[in-house]
Amino acid sequence: MKRHLNTLFVTLEGAYLRKDGAAIEIRHEGETKLRVPLHNLDGIACFGWDISCSAALMAACAEANVSLSFHNPHGKFLAASNGFTSGNILLRREQYRRADYEPASLAIAANMITAKLANTRHVLMRAARDHGEKSAERAFILTQAADFFAVRIGLIARATSLDTLRGIEGDAASGYFAVFPYLLTNHDPAITISGRSRRPPLDPVNALLSFLYALLMHDCRSALESCGLDPQCGFLHRDRPGRPSLALDLMEEFRAFFADRTALSLFNRQQITIKDFEIKENGAVLLKDDSRKKVLTAWQERKQAEINHPFLDEKTTVGFLPHLQARLLARHLRGDLDAYPAFLAR
Repeated sequence: MKRHLNTLFVTLEGAYLRKDGAAIEIRHEGETKLRVPLHNLDGIACFGWDISCSAALMAACAEANVSLSFHNPHGKFLAASNGFTSGNILLRREQYRRADYEPASLAIAANMITAKLANTRHVLMRAARDHGEKSAERAFILTQAADFFAVRIGLIARATSLDTLRGIEGDAASGYFAVFPYLLTNHDPAITISGRSRRPPLDPVNALLSFLYALLMHDCRSALESCGLDPQCGFLHRDRPGRPSLALDLMEEFRAFFADRTALSLFNRQQITIKDFEIKENGAVLLKDDSRKKVLTAWQERKQAEINHPFLDEKTTVGFLPHLQARLLARHLRGDLDAYPAFLAR
């Protein structure tokens, strides 16, 4: 099993990344700020408007299968650097065939969304148990939401089209974010959410979730690339130029388990407060620069946590889960597995 490697996050505006022997060197205003051996990295994610890198480093990253991506300061994906397309052409051709045949796409997408809803329901039930002694009303609302998800999971098996599946998933997502405030226990009225808002996020919770989802998408995209799959060609999300549809498909399994739980932990432990956000004139709520660094630290710590993979029955780190699921998806497409075993949290 491949060991879990690290992702280097660069948030320093004006930073210049260059290759220095077998290492990456980060320079700023003529000074070396950091040197990291390239073989210690699985990915490099840059967050800023003025971060650049040398062509030699981009080539070295491509050769070493180190993903290199660029995001705006608030996590929106902008671009990625890639070398020659790698991977087994037979695997990609099978991926494209399945994506063009709706029954095959539906079979894979249904397992992914079943896992998403089951993992979200797990978060709701866990919170209901934790809040039971403190607030019977809160626990009752969360339990009702968990029951709502159980019904939606049952509907997936009867879905006969991708549009029906998308409708079930959208309905469940609306129900989830309607009760999301009951998952927050920090009692700060400024830390709230009234539905999901993007581009721009309109409250602190949405701002943090959007940033974490961008990090998760980077990891899923890197995982798919590493095992030869095309992250642009998805089964649930429709194709769109520049859209990593398969990465968006894969990350559905991990939104609640990985990103949402990280956000809730940061808010409920008051590691992130209203002081960590700034409000723009257009109403957009964004994480401050220093606060992004706190979130990145928490994200990396979460990735190092160990769990037992439910399908492989092997210990792994949370951060390596996207890689394992990408490889299981590739095995299914090759015909080694009858169905894609999506990740189900325990």
